[in-house]
Amino acid sequence: MILSMLLAALSAQAVSAAPPAPAPLPVTKAEIVATYPHDPRAFTEGLLIDRGTLYESTGREGQSDIRRVDLKTGRVVARVKLAPQLFGEGIVAWRNQLLSVTWHGGQGFKWSLPGLKRTGGFSYTGEGWAMTDDGRNLILSDGTPVLRFLDPVTQKVVRRLTVTANGRPVEQLNELEYVDGQIYANIWMTPYIARIDPANGRVVGVIDVSPLIAKVALSDRDSVPNGIAYDRVAHRLYVTGKNWPSLFEIKRPR
Repeated sequence: MILSMLLAALSAQAVSAAPPAPAPLPVTKAEIVATYPHDPRAFTEGLLIDRGTLYESTGREGQSDIRRVDLKTGRVVARVKLAPQLFGEGIVAWRNQLLSVTWHGGQGFKWSLPGLKRTGGFSYTGEGWAMTDDGRNLILSDGTPVLRFLDPVTQKVVRRLTVTANGRPVEQLNELEYVDGQIYANIWMTPYIARIDPANGRVVGVIDVSPLIAKVALSDRDSVPNGIAYDRVAHRLYVTGKNWPSLFEIKRPR
């Protein structure tokens, strides 16, 4: 259902007697720049680069952790495990701390950077899927078309943004990253990364990561693309997925 909805929005073939159908959204095929090792046991839920260091969060009850990773080798340098009943989800770096969310229960945590020592917690309503920041606020996804902008100090909601593709709400927004003034979001269970205008929520383009899926060649239906990290200093974009054996640097769309 999600895939067919997104494809319908991309092709803009809906028949209407009202205004003419909008132009199809631009789709960019992911082009691989470099390939790096990635832990094939990492059920990736969050990925980010902070001051040149790669951090990753993984999910599933009893397996969830947050880790600092050597990008070039894929080696886990440090990690902290979540309580076994928790399903870890997205992460975001803010100042000298890392914040993480969990799927159910509205339970978030704060960790020191780079040490990953727990320093506190926070709460939110609904589910937690992924996080990023725009330099002013944290941004939280929960699987719905609505992104929540949070005050980075209090974690209170200061704004809500509904994401649409050619006028249709986009469901299943998952892992997030803020890239050069746009919000990138994996669309769960599809090969697409939506590029979202944070001013109005409109999808302005799509990255098709099918070439990366073909490279990893996994048959597990849960091993979907889910991990976007942007090095804001080096201007490099990285993508991986759940239980993928590789992390890819890809060209940024222009």
